[in-house]
Amino acid sequence: MKKLLLATAVAALSVSAANAAPTLYGKAFLTTDYVNAELDVEETVDTDFDGDIQRINNDSDSLQVNSNISRLGFKGSEAITANTDVIYQLEYAINIDDSGDDNIGFKSRDTYLGLANEQYGQFRFGRNYSVTDYVLDNVLVTKGYWDNIGASSINGGTVAEALTMTDGGRINNSIMWFAPKYNDLPLDLVLQYGADETFVSDSDDRDEGYGASLNYNPGTGFTVGVAYDKDMTINGDILRGTASLDLSNYITMPITMGLLYQQADYDGLGEEDGLIVSAKMGLDNFARPAAIYAQYNKTDSLSGLDGNDSDQFVVGGQYFFKDNMIAHAYAGYNSADLDNDRFFTREDVDGDNGEVVSVRGSGDANVLAIGAGLEYLF
Repeated sequence: MKKLLLATAVAALSVSAANAAPTLYGKAFLTTDYVNAELDVEETVDTDFDGDIQRINNDSDSLQVNSNISRLGFKGSEAITANTDVIYQLEYAINIDDSGDDNIGFKSRDTYLGLANEQYGQFRFGRNYSVTDYVLDNVLVTKGYWDNIGASSINGGTVAEALTMTDGGRINNSIMWFAPKYNDLPLDLVLQYGADETFVSDSDDRDEGYGASLNYNPGTGFTVGVAYDKDMTINGDILRGTASLDLSNYITMPITMGLLYQQADYDGLGEEDGLIVSAKMGLDNFARPAAIYAQYNKTDSLSGLDGNDSDQFVVGGQYFFKDNMIAHAYAGYNSADLDNDRFFTREDVDGDNGEVVSVRGSGDANVLAIGAGLEYLF
C-alpha cells in the first residue's frame, strides 16, 4: 500500500513539474545583403529667408550581414483552477551579427502574464503586439531585409522601412482580450487597451489607446480580417483590412493570393494610404518543400505627408532543408518621390554665427537590396 501511495505521489509531482516547466524556443535568421541607396534631394537652406537652394546627390552601397528578427523566448501555462490556466511568455529580440554600441542584447518583444479560460477567453497583461498586426499573416510573404512593414519614422530600422507604410508595432502597458469561440464560429476577436501611466491633472488629456481586430477563416482557403487602433503607435488612427485566397482549394495551382488596404490618419498632418498585393506559389519539383513569391507595396502620403509616395516590389524564394531549416533568397526595389519638404526637415548650426538653420528638402530616394540567408527555428 505504501509503495502504491509513493508511486502516486511521484506521478502527481511529475505532472505538476511538467505543467510548470516553460517551453524554450527561438529563431536565428541571418542573411548577407547587398544594399544600394540613392538619395537625390534639392534642399532649401533658409538662414536669411532668401531661399538658397543646393542639390545633394548621395549614391552609396554596402555589403551587409543582417540578423532578421532573431529571437529567444520562454512560454508556458499552468492550471490555477479546474477551468483556468495561468499563461506567460517572455520573448526577446537579439542581434546575433553585431555587438557594437548600438546593439541591444535583449530587446523585449511580446512579454506578458495572463489567464486563459474556456468560457471567458484569454487575457494578457504586459507588452503586446498591436491588434492591427493580427490580420497580417495571411498577406505578407517577404522575408529578410524586405520584411519591412514598420518604421513610421526614418530614425528606425533601415531606409527601406522608412519608405513604406506605417505598422502597428508593440504596445507597452497593454491589456489584450482574446474572445472565446462561440458555437464554433470561424471568428477570432481580439480587443486591446493601451494604458497611459503618466500623472496628469484634471484639465489634461490622457494619451491612452485602444483597438480591435476580427478575423474570419472558415477553412475553405478564404480568409478576411479587419483591424482598427487609435492612439497606440501613432497619434491618430490606423484602419487595416486584409483578405487572402488559397487557389489550390479551387484549381490545381498551389498559389495563395493576398491583399491589404490601410489608412493611417495622423493627427495634425494628414492621411497615409497603403496597399499590398502578394502571391506565393509552392513548387513540387524539388526533393523538399519550396516556394517562390512576389509582393508589391504602394504607399501614398508617407507618415501623413502629402506628396511623399513610394512603390516597393520584391521577389524571392524559400527552400526547406527541414521544417526548421529554411534557405532564403530575394531581390527588391523601393522607389520614393518625396515632394513634401517636411520629410527632410532638420536643424543645423551655422558655423559662422551660431544661428539655427532650418533645412528642408524634396527629391527622390531609391533602395535596391539583394540577399540570401538561412533561418533556423528551435
